[in-house]
Amino acid sequence: MAQEDVFKKVVSHCKEYGFVFPSSDIYDGLGAVYDYGQNGVELKNNIKQYWWQSMVLMHENIVGIDSAIFMHPTIWKASGHLDAFNDPLIDNRDSKKRYRADVLIEEQIAKYEDKIEKEVAKARKRFGDSFDEQKYRETSQKVAEEQARRDALHERYSKAMNAMNLEELRQIILDEAIVCPISGTRNWTEVRQFNLMFKTEMGSTADGASTIYLRPETAQGIFVNYLNVQKTGRMKIPFGIAQIGKAFRNEIVARQFIFRMREFEQMEMQFFIKPGTELDWFRTWKEKRMAWHQNLGFGAENYRFHDHEKLAHYANAATDIEFRMPFGFKEVEGIHSRTNFDLSQHEKYSGKQIKYFDPEQGESYTPYVIETSIGVDRMFLSVMCHSYCEEQLEGGDTRVVLRLPAALAPVKLAVMPLIKKDGLPEKAREIIDDLKFHFNCQYDEKDSIGKRYRRQDAIGTPYCVTVDHQSIEDNTVTIRMRDTMEQQRVEISQLRGIIEDNVTITSLLKKLK
Repeated sequence: MAQEDVFKKVVSHCKEYGFVFPSSDIYDGLGAVYDYGQNGVELKNNIKQYWWQSMVLMHENIVGIDSAIFMHPTIWKASGHLDAFNDPLIDNRDSKKRYRADVLIEEQIAKYEDKIEKEVAKARKRFGDSFDEQKYRETSQKVAEEQARRDALHERYSKAMNAMNLEELRQIILDEAIVCPISGTRNWTEVRQFNLMFKTEMGSTADGASTIYLRPETAQGIFVNYLNVQKTGRMKIPFGIAQIGKAFRNEIVARQFIFRMREFEQMEMQFFIKPGTELDWFRTWKEKRMAWHQNLGFGAENYRFHDHEKLAHYANAATDIEFRMPFGFKEVEGIHSRTNFDLSQHEKYSGKQIKYFDPEQGESYTPYVIETSIGVDRMFLSVMCHSYCEEQLEGGDTRVVLRLPAALAPVKLAVMPLIKKDGLPEKAREIIDDLKFHFNCQYDEKDSIGKRYRRQDAIGTPYCVTVDHQSIEDNTVTIRMRDTMEQQRVEISQLRGIIEDNVTITSLLKKLK
């Protein structure tokens, strides 16, 4: 199945099974804004719990906060967002559609990369087990030609972005013959900058109102509270502050479902360190964060680091953790060495001393910061895309199953009476009443047992229990495993032990080194 078809099926599956709905759906939706349904919110909360506990529970020197969305407007002047938080935009005159110039060029680079991968895939199929991929990449003329085109474009694009040369970005689009996906023409406007922050007013009257902004990131709430946390928590460097919260960006080119939205959620941790140690800590957190992702069992080959060539104004090192989505490798987390830029700026603009006094050194200094920032929604999408599976069964039947990590699954156990009489529903309810305090359970008595299994497979429930007449006699039930569809007879008293060890966030955390 083509990867674009997989993605379409994932999007459709999300709506059909209560994971993600278009926001304001009965009013035909609101562009690039989505609501999480009954199963989606459970999966999302489990992802957040996995992150939060891996940060705060497993590190004695990391604590959490929850800062406000509305913040003093001078904060965004100090952080550089008012002056520099821009995207280069370009319009097509024929379709009247607006695009990000950098995204158009990056997609062109990706096309060259796809051509290379297709050539390699064809050769792999042709040569079979004797295929030497590295040698083929080094000797194939077609691969070399596409690689040269890709590298030349990438170098030109990087220079233009680093210099923020808007004329050159437009010229690249023209030279590469990039067309509008809607009109199919190359009738482009000039490239111009667009600030991404949402603006609103605070105050009781129009004359007395002041302009404030919906925060475009959660990091600044940590920076302006860093000294409050350090003093009240008696924290010693190195220490971290974690936060999960909403952020807002007026994305003009919001697309690919929940990958790029105007209202989204971030999980960020800012780690405060002694100046001069930042690159060592940067490498440490790169390793820790990659281990966190790979711990979910999606395969190391589906992750990669992408080091930034163009560094943000506040950074001296930066990398992304990218995950193989159906539409290519895409960023799910960023790790940045932010130096002391943010704290120094807030000290300058606020006029307040926010230096750290190091009792061991006997001196005060402005700490450096390592940031780890992960998009909850992008993480959600990566989990859904990797877990979605259409499986051929014996006899020609098929099933759609979400092979979610059990600890992240919205429902851990479904309890099903074989029939709706003879005391079987009551027995099933007894089981749920006992286990619902330990993990999320669901009662299901509608339709045939086969249809009920399929329904639970589709939402990723790792365990199903069937209550039958024998259950009344000897207190045993049939437990079915989602991934293998294997069934075994167990005592009801054993259910909690069998299931709980595999479905808790703790079971995931124990696998982390």
